[in-house]
Amino acid sequence: MTQGIIDLIKGDITKVEADAIVNPSNSSLLLGAGVSGAINLAGGPSIQSEMNKLGHCPVGGAVITSAGNLPARFVIHAVGPRMGEGAEDAKLLGATLQSLARAEEENLASIVFPAISTGIFGFPLDRCARIMLTASIEHLSSDKPGSLERIIFCLWGDEAYTTFRETLEILNLSP
Repeated sequence: MTQGIIDLIKGDITKVEADAIVNPSNSSLLLGAGVSGAINLAGGPSIQSEMNKLGHCPVGGAVITSAGNLPARFVIHAVGPRMGEGAEDAKLLGATLQSLARAEEENLASIVFPAISTGIFGFPLDRCARIMLTASIEHLSSDKPGSLERIIFCLWGDEAYTTFRETLEILNLSP
């Protein structure tokens, strides 16, 4: 039995009010372009400053910082895979699970994910949706009690939103 809700929204992740938003990061923990760049612009320099102190996160891992000027309380920096580096599915699953773990460690009720690694890292959108949604459903369906009540996927553009919505339908859930 699912103990929480999975929602899909289309839009700008930096505007979503939640306990944490997820930044699709690189292992050097440097805010760059795309979603990461938007988080940098909207959140201010304190996020990068905290990331600099952490220094590094392996591919498939996730670390947490405060959220600066964002409407979220925290930013979870998940390092997804680049296509072609090998074991990409396992690494994306790891980044998703580690993000959920960081949220649970802080007793957060809500987390917002983008479609990790589907931008400049080139991960296929349909595979991303299947991996991330399945991991989220399994997390919320676990017998182990957790704090997360709501997992939101904030997707940029019609293609990403439609792909995630159709994947949820295939998994016999409705957004």
